[in-house]
Amino acid sequence: MNYHHAQWAAKGHQHHHQGGGRERHLYARSMERAAVNIHRTDSSYEMLVFAPGRIREHFKLEVRGGELLISYVPPEDFPRPDWVHREYSRGGFVRSFTLDESVDTGQIQAKYVDGVLQVSLPVIAGKEMTSQAIPVS
Repeated sequence: MNYHHAQWAAKGHQHHHQGGGRERHLYARSMERAAVNIHRTDSSYEMLVFAPGRIREHFKLEVRGGELLISYVPPEDFPRPDWVHREYSRGGFVRSFTLDESVDTGQIQAKYVDGVLQVSLPVIAGKEMTSQAIPVS
C-alpha cells in the first residue's frame, strides 16, 4: 500500500447529534480528535490511532468495500462535565481510510494499549504496489 497512491488521507464525514447547539458543536469537534500515524514495515502497514481515555469495547473497525472505517462511540452515560477549559476530548470519532488491493483485509488485527489503538494491516506477499517515476517534459 502506497500512502500517496492509495489515498490514505482520512475522508471527512457529516455526523448529526441530538442536543443543543453548544453540545452539538463540541461533539462534532471531538469527532475529528483521533490523530493517526502510519508506518510501513516489510510485511504490513502499522497504524497508531491516538485515542486515550476511551473504552476498548466501544471501538468499531470494519472493512466496507475498499475502505477501513475506525469509529468510537462513547457510552450513553459517559460523563460530560461543563468544562472551564478543555483542550482534549474523549468523545466519539470516525476515521475512514482507502485500502488498496495489497492489504490482506482478512488478516487485519487491532488492539488497544495505553490509550493507542494499534491496527496492523498485513500486505499480501507479491501484491505490493510498486512506484514508478514519471519524467516531466
